[in-house]
Amino acid sequence: MAQKADGMNYAPQGKSQPVVKPGEFVFAAAYLEHGHIYGQCNGLIEAGATLKWVYDADAKKVEAFQAKFPRVRVAQSFEEILQDPMVKLVAAAAIPNVRGAIGCRVMEAGKDYFTDKTPFTTLDQLAKAQGVAAATGRKYMVYFSERLHVECAMHAGELVHGGAIGQVVQVLGLGPHRIGPKAGRPSWFYNREQYGGILCDIGSHQFEQFLYYSGSTDATVAAAAVGNFANADTPEFEDFGEASLVGNSGASNYVRVDWFTPPGLSTWGDGRLVILGTKGYIELRKYVDVARDKAGDQLYLVDDKGEQHLSVAGQVGFRFFGEFILDCLNRTEVAMSQAHAFKAAELCLKAQAAARRLTP
Repeated sequence: MAQKADGMNYAPQGKSQPVVKPGEFVFAAAYLEHGHIYGQCNGLIEAGATLKWVYDADAKKVEAFQAKFPRVRVAQSFEEILQDPMVKLVAAAAIPNVRGAIGCRVMEAGKDYFTDKTPFTTLDQLAKAQGVAAATGRKYMVYFSERLHVECAMHAGELVHGGAIGQVVQVLGLGPHRIGPKAGRPSWFYNREQYGGILCDIGSHQFEQFLYYSGSTDATVAAAAVGNFANADTPEFEDFGEASLVGNSGASNYVRVDWFTPPGLSTWGDGRLVILGTKGYIELRKYVDVARDKAGDQLYLVDDKGEQHLSVAGQVGFRFFGEFILDCLNRTEVAMSQAHAFKAAELCLKAQAAARRLTP
């Protein structure tokens, strides 16, 4: 998959694998605050979905979006999208603290919602969305791209759930990121109320992965901490976070996220994941493998048969978004259950709320 060095504009592209007929599944894009919207749309289109509308109050964002998707129609208001009976799903990457309210509007209009992570910044927002989803029967889905749009991460799930490493004992998730030039980031990126905190924001990926790989359906936060070590000019920003969880499966979890990726690295973050089991372990090097080469999507499996190394991209068949579309159409929850998405959001919010403040 093609990747960009700037995490704000991470937009992976896979192979076209349609699972619906042309025009059968129509969706719209709105609120283009984060570049993840491009990856969200790429995946849906590769699965055969039809992008009909785009909406954002910022004409420059719409113009840039049209350059990538020239066939899209520009809506004059968000309401125009909600009133279109052909639209089955709305994909959005709004400012984090308004994602919940937008999702509720979408579901109340009879459509499914596909939001960038983090899906919420408060537990009250989560509770409201849970209520609306239950009342409407629609789905509030989350773009946890560090698993859902990374082939080695998806393949690791198949191995783990197939028993390759036995019972999962611990999941260790490291999610370093790069800020890049501060002038290139929007003001909300540094506003605590708007972005929610580091564990709530980029840490949401790691909480979701722990639930998925360990088979846990719930967890308790044993410890959490956040800090601002190198960005005194933006005091509400958190550049470091860590948390420890214990799942109801018995597995434990340690998460570390930060904004300290140096400019010299070829990608926006050297994301690592280690899944320890009773019969072996798996290590994922998602975006770069500094030990072997500069390519990411590396999976290492060690068990009683020896060591196996696989550069996964293009070898195992990336198909998540095909399943995702079927999930939307058939309500089968094959790709990710609603309960799973909401629980991952709940855990990152609880960890953020419980975090002690570290001082440099």
